[in-house]
Amino acid sequence: MKEDHFQPYAWEACAGIGVKMIGYLKGELTEIKENYVVLEVGNIGYEIYLPSSAIMQLPVKGSTIKLYTYLHVREDAINLFGFPVKDDLEMFKLLITVNGIGPKGALGILSSISADDIRFAVLADDAKTIAKAPGIGNKTASKLILELKDKFKLESAFEQRLLNQAENRSGSGIFGKKEEAVQALTVLGYSGSDALKIVNQVEITEDMTSEELLKLCLKKM
Repeated sequence: MKEDHFQPYAWEACAGIGVKMIGYLKGELTEIKENYVVLEVGNIGYEIYLPSSAIMQLPVKGSTIKLYTYLHVREDAINLFGFPVKDDLEMFKLLITVNGIGPKGALGILSSISADDIRFAVLADDAKTIAKAPGIGNKTASKLILELKDKFKLESAFEQRLLNQAENRSGSGIFGKKEEAVQALTVLGYSGSDALKIVNQVEITEDMTSEELLKLCLKKM
């Protein structure tokens, strides 16, 4: 992920709003890339980096979506990170407080491990699960657990998981079909990025079967 990819014109717009006031952005989804999207809000296109797991859940281009955002400012780069679920944003903000984990690393963790699984891995001292994330070795995973251990309580973790499961049940049918289609296309020899790109171009309905979706994707291929 290129840290300097966010364009200056978007920063000028953000500066006018105020860095800490951008809680979320809601607008038209105009582009879907491998690790970021472009969201048009008030005739301004914002490039927003998302976990790959979140990109899998996106509707087709042209849809109106809402993303909870975090604006990361450095001397040489300004990047927006977005999350369809506020719980993921809160986890992202916790992850980047860990010494040695920046926004890119935190996004990689959330692409591989859900916020719920991160909480339970920390509570269980399960460095092995966290180390599965790209670029996160056992040493960094152990450091993450040590620094975040006092941030979570078991009872609260179970409550949050129930809330997230309820939310997923209300709108995860399309996500499941997307995931199955991407997996099927990669088995057929297509790259993950090409598979994801094609799946996101297909208009998916709740009553569509996984087989029907795969056929539509293959036609576009």
